[in-house]
Amino acid sequence: MIRKAIIPAAGYGTRTLPITKVLPKEMLPICGRPALDYIVEEAIRSGIEQILIVVSRSKNMILDYYDRSVELETYLEEKDKKHLLKEISLPNVHIQYVRQSYARGLGEAILLGKQFVGNEPFAVMLPDEIILSNEKQPLKQLIDMFTEVKGNIVGVKKMDPSQLKNYGVIQPKRLKNAQFQIKDIVEKPQISPPSDLAVIGRYVFNPAIFAYLENVKPDVGGEIQLTDAIKAMAKDNTSYGLEIEGKCFDIARMSEYIKLINYIWDSKEG
Repeated sequence: MIRKAIIPAAGYGTRTLPITKVLPKEMLPICGRPALDYIVEEAIRSGIEQILIVVSRSKNMILDYYDRSVELETYLEEKDKKHLLKEISLPNVHIQYVRQSYARGLGEAILLGKQFVGNEPFAVMLPDEIILSNEKQPLKQLIDMFTEVKGNIVGVKKMDPSQLKNYGVIQPKRLKNAQFQIKDIVEKPQISPPSDLAVIGRYVFNPAIFAYLENVKPDVGGEIQLTDAIKAMAKDNTSYGLEIEGKCFDIARMSEYIKLINYIWDSKEG
């Protein structure tokens, strides 16, 4: 059973500047809700009971959002607007935070969750990627596969070849249906990607991943890459990819951010 999830939210949001100079990218509005709220909802619907959000000094807005506003609650009650209280009710999950003092990569952010995780398998959810499914929740798809195989699982999606240079890309060995064994993984391949299956921000790991993260050497930019830890661990322990069922939107790309808003709005109107 996967009870815990880490959500890294300490990055600078350089792909969405200039608005992310003052507004965390995780709080970008999507039909009246911040992007992060869709990730938290997915976690809850997938059975997650505890969430660790990795933040930076400039992300206090996230803490404020997942805190009570007694003044607002009182105002709504006094002004006969109690029906709006449900709109600001807190999610039914335990949320805690840790600060990443300097953004040294996704790998370091996850490493900060070592004490939170303990000896349990856990999930990682990247808030850049909003995945909507009419069937099973995207993270739940990975959790169900983990129950079957007990190995690390990376969520993947087929991408247009022109976009693969922006993602981690796996070298797969097909097992069955949408399941693959990861033979290798390459971070943002500029030429000759190993497949068209890109990593899309949903993972389930055994806690052994932390030992690999601790041994990863910083890249040329000084960052600890999660991809390097997955690559090393896949050599020692069978690791898997699962092609997630659902519509995936990378909200750091303006075109997809707008598509997501239109998709959700059209769904509500319909």
